[in-house]
Amino acid sequence: MSTPETMTEAERLEIEQAESARQGSGDHDSVPPGKAARFGPSFRRLIGLLRPHAGAFVVVSVLGAIGVVLAVIAPKVLGEATNVIFEGVVSSALAGQFPAGTAQEDVVAALQVAGQTEFANMVAAMDGFRVGAGVDFDRLRWVIVAVLVIYVVSAILSWVQGYVINIIMVRTMWRLREDVEAKINRLPLSYFDRVQRGELISRVTNDIDNITQTMQQSLSGALTSILTVVGVLVMMFSISWQLALVALVALPLMAVVFGVIGPRSQKAFATQWRKVGRLNARVEESFSGHALVRVYGREADAREKFRKDNEDLFQAAFKAQFLSGMIMPSMMFIGSLTYVGIAVLGGLQVASGQLRLGDVQAFIQYSQQFTQPLSELGGMAAVVQSGTASAERVFDLLDQDEQDPDGPDGSALVPGPGVIEFEHVSFSYDPAAPLIRDLSFRVEPGHTVAIVGPTGAGKTTLVNLLMRFYELDGGRILLDGQDIARLTRDDVRSRTGMVLQDPWLFAGTIRDNIRYGRQSASDTDVLEAATATRVDMFVHSLPDGYDTTLDEDAANVSAGERQLITIARAFVAQPAVLILDEATSSVDTRTELLLQHAMSALRAGRTSFVIAHRLSTVRDADLILVMEHGDIVEQGTHDELISRRGAYWRLYRAQFEHAFVDEDEDGAGEDENAGVDPA
Repeated sequence: MSTPETMTEAERLEIEQAESARQGSGDHDSVPPGKAARFGPSFRRLIGLLRPHAGAFVVVSVLGAIGVVLAVIAPKVLGEATNVIFEGVVSSALAGQFPAGTAQEDVVAALQVAGQTEFANMVAAMDGFRVGAGVDFDRLRWVIVAVLVIYVVSAILSWVQGYVINIIMVRTMWRLREDVEAKINRLPLSYFDRVQRGELISRVTNDIDNITQTMQQSLSGALTSILTVVGVLVMMFSISWQLALVALVALPLMAVVFGVIGPRSQKAFATQWRKVGRLNARVEESFSGHALVRVYGREADAREKFRKDNEDLFQAAFKAQFLSGMIMPSMMFIGSLTYVGIAVLGGLQVASGQLRLGDVQAFIQYSQQFTQPLSELGGMAAVVQSGTASAERVFDLLDQDEQDPDGPDGSALVPGPGVIEFEHVSFSYDPAAPLIRDLSFRVEPGHTVAIVGPTGAGKTTLVNLLMRFYELDGGRILLDGQDIARLTRDDVRSRTGMVLQDPWLFAGTIRDNIRYGRQSASDTDVLEAATATRVDMFVHSLPDGYDTTLDEDAANVSAGERQLITIARAFVAQPAVLILDEATSSVDTRTELLLQHAMSALRAGRTSFVIAHRLSTVRDADLILVMEHGDIVEQGTHDELISRRGAYWRLYRAQFEHAFVDEDEDGAGEDENAGVDPA
């Protein structure tokens, strides 16, 4: 299997699908399909998140230690109750052979003379034995009360320990989420361009939830298990080192079981989750493209692919469950062998007077307490592995390079009409592939500038630079004579409004979505913006008017209505500079006309940049910039550019006269159509 560093994109995608399926099932205890690339450093950093709560963690450790000590002492005390009962029964049974009150030494001597050596040794080991005394119920009562108190106090301490750990975990994860949210707001736009949105959301939600599960389950469990193992070992050796050695024989046998079956089971579970992720992807693909599958008659092919993936999942799941199902019976078998060995040897030691019956009873309880935390520690390995892998992905996000902070000596923004100047601007996403080279132009207040060109020409990049989403490689951009690089990003963006191709609306009322452009806007301002941008035309047909709550993805209004709301949002912000990035490209012609009227109202008196593929939307622009490969190759009005028969003319012909015209055909077409104006 590939290591995380050498993993292909297909393998990485498969693991992400598998991890998503595993976390979606809620089975956080199972073996994760992927591993942390740097487990040691990532795990230490994960534990380091608890450093602010070191004092509380010390309290948790002390409480855990006290609780474990009490839980470990309890079987020993309970064994004393067995001794009281057993020795009382023996003293009553010997009352028929010896006078009541006969001393223990005399009974032992008489039994040895009678040849009952083992019985004599057993009586000799008893504490405070007197013939005919019977069961000491007063002593028995105090022993039982002591055991109850021990268990109650131990339970209370365990509850307090869990409560404190829960507080530590909740606060730690709250702080981690705050750090992630703050980090996202400091990341440059280039990070979001190269990272898929789903992957980022998974890190913020699924991975942090998985870390929370890991910390809550493993932290308290590991601490309690380790303390229990140590405490039980001490008690077992204090009772009988011979019985302790018998109990320890189980350790290498358990190690063999985990060493042989465990790795195979982990590998099988990892394969199972990969198959689940693949099957989920297959189902999602089939459902999302169900209409196309039926149109092209590929139902049989889809069923066959599903059948194969389902069969693969069945085989993988059967193998994983079979192997994991072997571990517990094997452990129980080893535990039974240990129990038999302890019972036989313990019985011989009781008979020989080396141990009392209650001690053997306590030891049997200790042997069960000893194996249980070891099994729990083994099971925590998968949880810790999964949580560390999630933590590594979150830490990778937190370690990303941030955008350069605004300088402390930045200039104060001077209000102005919105004059935009590009002076010898150069920029590239990749230094090896320059995109914009030595770009210069000036836009006067109130003018509309249209930016057109083929895909990849740098149109959207131009406005991204104006918004300071990216920093320039050379040159400068002036806003009312001020270099935007010396202004804060908030100041630059406060003067700018933007309407994008894909309208973004949040869950809330239409009124709140419009007011999002300027929180201080009054209801009158909102109404004026809505009226100017034609939102008021359709709002009154909705059940609650402006107070209509938009549902998920604003599906209760049409695409054109969503775009009108975003235009109203930009209108109410009252920007000096307006950017319209393909704002009408995803709507029909009738809706486009409505949007154009709304945008005309929005552009009035503002410096506007319009990015468009539909050249019909830019005919009335004051200036049209034609971009190719990051350079402005032409500029002028629509009529001027058409008359030049250059790059804009070719774009116009390709859009309105031909489905596709390549460069060679364009050259030939210029001769053939000389004197013909496509306008």
